[in-house]
Amino acid sequence: MTKDLTAGNPMRLILGFALPTLFGMLFQQLYNLVDAMIVGKLLGASALAAVGSTGSINFFVIGFCMGLCSGFAIPVAQRMGAGELSQMRRYVANAAWLSILFAVALTAGTGLLCREILILMRTPADIFDGAYAYIFVIFMGIPSTFLYNLLAGVIRSLGDSKTPVYFLALSSFLNIALDFILILGFQAGVAGAAIATVASQGVSGLACLAYMVKHYPILRMTREERRLDLHSCGVLCGMGLPMGLQYSITAIGSIILQSSVNALGSLYVAAIAAGAKVYQLLACPFDAMGATMATYCGQNVGACKLDRLGRGIRSCSMLGLGYSIIALGAMLLFAPQCAMLFLDPREESLPVLVELTSRYIIIGAAFFFPLSLVNIVRFSIQGMGFSPFAILAGVLEMAARTGAGLWLVPVFGYTAACYASPAAWVCADLFLIPASAFCIARLRKLYPNVPGEEGPALQPVPLKAGAHR
Repeated sequence: MTKDLTAGNPMRLILGFALPTLFGMLFQQLYNLVDAMIVGKLLGASALAAVGSTGSINFFVIGFCMGLCSGFAIPVAQRMGAGELSQMRRYVANAAWLSILFAVALTAGTGLLCREILILMRTPADIFDGAYAYIFVIFMGIPSTFLYNLLAGVIRSLGDSKTPVYFLALSSFLNIALDFILILGFQAGVAGAAIATVASQGVSGLACLAYMVKHYPILRMTREERRLDLHSCGVLCGMGLPMGLQYSITAIGSIILQSSVNALGSLYVAAIAAGAKVYQLLACPFDAMGATMATYCGQNVGACKLDRLGRGIRSCSMLGLGYSIIALGAMLLFAPQCAMLFLDPREESLPVLVELTSRYIIIGAAFFFPLSLVNIVRFSIQGMGFSPFAILAGVLEMAARTGAGLWLVPVFGYTAACYASPAAWVCADLFLIPASAFCIARLRKLYPNVPGEEGPALQPVPLKAGAHR
């Protein structure tokens, strides 16, 4: 049930690991796509704008949860690569304790502050109630987010990228069914779409947990391994918090940008909401590459096979370039058709909405290769154990989006909003690419006696978790 990523051709290993991960992320995006399609077509542009206006704050909170879980999985991958199975299980147990703590705190905090946050974001009055109904339910489902993302991260750290896909496929079909039942049958509106998303992810997480208990003997723990360990919690937080904060810091810029877009009116909010859904689907391969590189680099650092790090990054970057070219060509041809997936043909403003959404999609697609490098290089750095660097990359993304939101959108309007995210990706790459070279050089300096991949067959000396941060 596990896979060793420390031996063999990096391109073949990365592609083999990334493809199942990609299918899983496509199913995960199906949640959001189905919600947007059903809301946009059945409830209208105002309802779609209500859901879309919450996108940045949704990413701020849920992104932190996902980043935290991804960071918790890195020490697991490193100890797996080093062959230290007892310590690996101890990290899994303590990651679960920490996830429970964070889930309770975040659910309570966001639930209490939800309305005030939407007011601060200048959410238009005509969509405020719908936005609140949607995002409040999403925040109440934070425990489900932690459950699935932590378990999926642990499974991927063991080298198994296929198993999470099966449960996501099941929950995606459940999500579609619940959307129709709650929105059409019970007239639950946008809240029904949110309930369907939370319930489906909860089912996915519980199914994943049941499967792990039965089929992963490598994770069966002793009482001592299950015990709360402050040192292990410290290592996990040292990896997880910077990754979670990186998402949240990035989202601060998105929130400021969203506030400026909200001031343009609900028509522009709906256009960006529809375009963002297309983005999320098209960017799934980049997310899969990032998740793959975190596991790949984590295992190879744990096994002290440092020569494989640069080779892996270069191989994955070539995959990112190839896909970026294909995606841009497809959007140049089919952007209006993609926009229509989320718009009601009966809308009076349909021609304007299609043009605005298509413009947003094409501009973003032209910068997909910088986006691919953001995911590939950032997650590689995190897999190496230099998770705090993610915060610096997030600061640059935040600065670019904040500048666009505060100064460019009020002057140049919608076009400036279209270029805000591409500018953020380029700024992050200007830091991440040299940072990755620094991280590899730092590891080589700290462990100069580690044999190369083609060197003598010596037993690798395991790196101490967190020692190089």
